[in-house]
Amino acid sequence: MTLELWFLLIYFAAMGGIGVWAMRRGSRTAEGFLLANRSLGPGVTALRLQSSSMSGYMFLGAGSLGYTQGYFGMWYALGDIGGGVLNLSVLGRRMRKLSQILGSITSIEYLEHRYPSKWVRLIAAPVALFCMFFYVMAQFIAGGRGLEMVSGVSYPIALAVAIGVIVLYTFLGGYLAVAYTDFVQALVMLVGMVWILVGTLIAIGGFSEGNARVGGVDETLLGMFGRGGVYDGQWGIILGALLIFSIGYMGWPHVVVSHMAMKRPSVARRAGLYSTLFNLLFIPAPYIVGIFAVVLLPNLVNPELAIFEMASSVLPSFAVGIVMAAIMAAIMSTADALLLQSGTVASQDIYARFFNQKMTDKQRVLVSRSIVLALAVIGYLVAVVEPPAVAAIVIFSTTVLGSAFVPAYVCAVWWKKANTVGAISSMITGTVLAVGWEVAGFADSTGLDPMVVGIVGSTLAMIIGSLATQRSSPVPDHIRRALDETKKVGPIPAKLLLGQDAKLSAQAEIAGQ
Repeated sequence: MTLELWFLLIYFAAMGGIGVWAMRRGSRTAEGFLLANRSLGPGVTALRLQSSSMSGYMFLGAGSLGYTQGYFGMWYALGDIGGGVLNLSVLGRRMRKLSQILGSITSIEYLEHRYPSKWVRLIAAPVALFCMFFYVMAQFIAGGRGLEMVSGVSYPIALAVAIGVIVLYTFLGGYLAVAYTDFVQALVMLVGMVWILVGTLIAIGGFSEGNARVGGVDETLLGMFGRGGVYDGQWGIILGALLIFSIGYMGWPHVVVSHMAMKRPSVARRAGLYSTLFNLLFIPAPYIVGIFAVVLLPNLVNPELAIFEMASSVLPSFAVGIVMAAIMAAIMSTADALLLQSGTVASQDIYARFFNQKMTDKQRVLVSRSIVLALAVIGYLVAVVEPPAVAAIVIFSTTVLGSAFVPAYVCAVWWKKANTVGAISSMITGTVLAVGWEVAGFADSTGLDPMVVGIVGSTLAMIIGSLATQRSSPVPDHIRRALDETKKVGPIPAKLLLGQDAKLSAQAEIAGQ
């Protein structure tokens, strides 16, 4: 057995151990399984939020984009660097307080509580489930390809192993396991990616020499407009690249649930600092490695394997196993969050809400675990038959999620006039525009990215729909009072806690600040 495989086996065992620990610590209630009993501090919150949003895209898609389009990929990086602090600053503290006041334990349930109507959840849940399922399938594919390359086993077997490890700790420990494994995986990702970057810079002779050699291959790769200047003047496309990982991921249900699980609202401030420091060190690296791979790996057949191949080429053999663990960490940290939230949406927001409202907490956890397992099996069957490009799936899924949900989540805590009609109009408009624009190929003919069109459309729909129906669909008084409370920094008054159990109400004066 190779050294790389030993590292991966140890790493997989450690992740499984965290799942067992989380299960023993307490994931038997719905809130414990889905929100870790709202107990997470700033470090875990920040790195969980970042690692769950970055995914295998950073090790496959980002490297591929750097290899094929040069410094154009840095538009995505620029948006991503500030994404964490923007998310935590805009939504963090207020969403944490509002979700507890309203008694919400899932990010889709939260939308229904803020915009009271079953139609909000009937629309939001299928859209979220559809996008997150395809997003998690992309992570499965990335994990299978990575493990196939390291171990030498066939893709179907490697895919099964990768999915099996992810399902194990997610199934056992729920959100607590996902949060702590994501925290560990973020640190592993950071070490591995920085190591690859340093090895690449040494191999190519430094940053300046690397750029000079890339320019010798194709000068247009050094510009910000893609190979051959294909995106020159395409500011609609460039704006979409900036938005997707900055503003866009304020609409990703598997990411914004991090705010709901914070120990207290004030955690958001320090978590924003940690996420920014992590992003500055981590995010530019895979794009730069991909760009320099043009020189060091000129005959690379599959650009999505640029980071994998560079690790094998520029690092000593003992380090490759650690780096491969980092690559798997990036994949697994997003896959587990997506898998848990997909199971949550299917079990809590669809089945429990519309088919069996009398379930006990124990039954809710059982159903959530069963659906997690079922989605993993379905994902395996789809991924093993026709594995598409990871980057394409990630960008499409996240574009639709952002277009559909950003205005709904942002206006939920910042605009008192945002109402049910506005939210429904926004989600439908954003989804239809993003999907339709992509399917019809309008981005190429108009120069406007689906993300730009979707966000603008869903925002206008929220504003127009809300303002036009203030009299016929007013925002309930209890929500107005709750929004007034979210502006404050102090503890949540116990009398405002709706839908909370006695224990949480008693702790409100302590945990609500």
